[in-house]
Amino acid sequence: MHKIGVLTSGGDAPGMNAAIRAVVRKAIFHGLQVAGIKRGFQGLIQGDIIDMDLGSVGDIIHRGGTMLFTARSDEFRTEQGREKAFQQVQEHGIDGLIVIGGDGSFRGAKLLSDMGVPTIGIPGTIDNDIPCTEFTIGFDTAINTVIDLVDKIRDTATSHERTYVIEVMGRNAGDIALVAGVSVGAESILIPEEKYDMIKVVEKLKRGAARGKKHSIILVAEGAGKGFAIGEVIRELTGWETRVTVLGHIQRGGSPSAFDRMLASKMGAYAVDLLKAGERAKMVGTMGGQLQATDITEALATPRKPDLTLYHLADALSI
Repeated sequence: MHKIGVLTSGGDAPGMNAAIRAVVRKAIFHGLQVAGIKRGFQGLIQGDIIDMDLGSVGDIIHRGGTMLFTARSDEFRTEQGREKAFQQVQEHGIDGLIVIGGDGSFRGAKLLSDMGVPTIGIPGTIDNDIPCTEFTIGFDTAINTVIDLVDKIRDTATSHERTYVIEVMGRNAGDIALVAGVSVGAESILIPEEKYDMIKVVEKLKRGAARGKKHSIILVAEGAGKGFAIGEVIRELTGWETRVTVLGHIQRGGSPSAFDRMLASKMGAYAVDLLKAGERAKMVGTMGGQLQATDITEALATPRKPDLTLYHLADALSI
């Protein structure tokens, strides 16, 4: 192997730049050339590819987003689009590819690997919704962003004695709502993986009010329901003034936490080691704090479940 390519795909996540930096510098350390592919698989199809050196990744470890940019590609979903991507790989002399992204990005990586391009995936998504790894790059930063914002909202909720419904990201996975909800002491946490009863949610709010509680926080993952709809139900059942805040894309931005910088650096370097060792169609992950490689096919086929012990703990602590 003489030259590797690196791209970011799907939604951006804090720490992606740290992973790019680790890939580039570890590869150069081993005497390899590195090609940076801009705008994900679409950029690969279009040949939007640059040579990268040590200076290319200077002063980026602390920056959110991705210096290689990211985009979704409908064209890559077609056989013709993938053939164009494969031709660009050959024309640029790329011997192996590292893809940083979520499950959709990993599916693309597997397809390229099936075409003969050794490919390694690095899980980069704030949702923490990739099986076969304890953490994905960006998750820790996202939950700390949510915690900081909810703490600020709580000050206003206390001052005005109001109930606040706060909607966070998580269309199919409730990890952000779950971990942040426990960390801020939310009265209720609503996630798409668990059914909930709004009557019981309201009963808990009323019990708190009866013992003198002046405010309440409801944290809801977007896949579990819309914040404004849930706020309206609470108003209808209680008559209380309820406020709704949708945190939105602010959760994806910002400087990555120390944990995400370290995780991204370790995963990026390990991905290079896997390519050098002749591995292909593997995903980098961590279990028990240790790096491991899993077949992408296995990772995509493994049911991904949230930590429901944490969910039940949150329910117990918010009585």
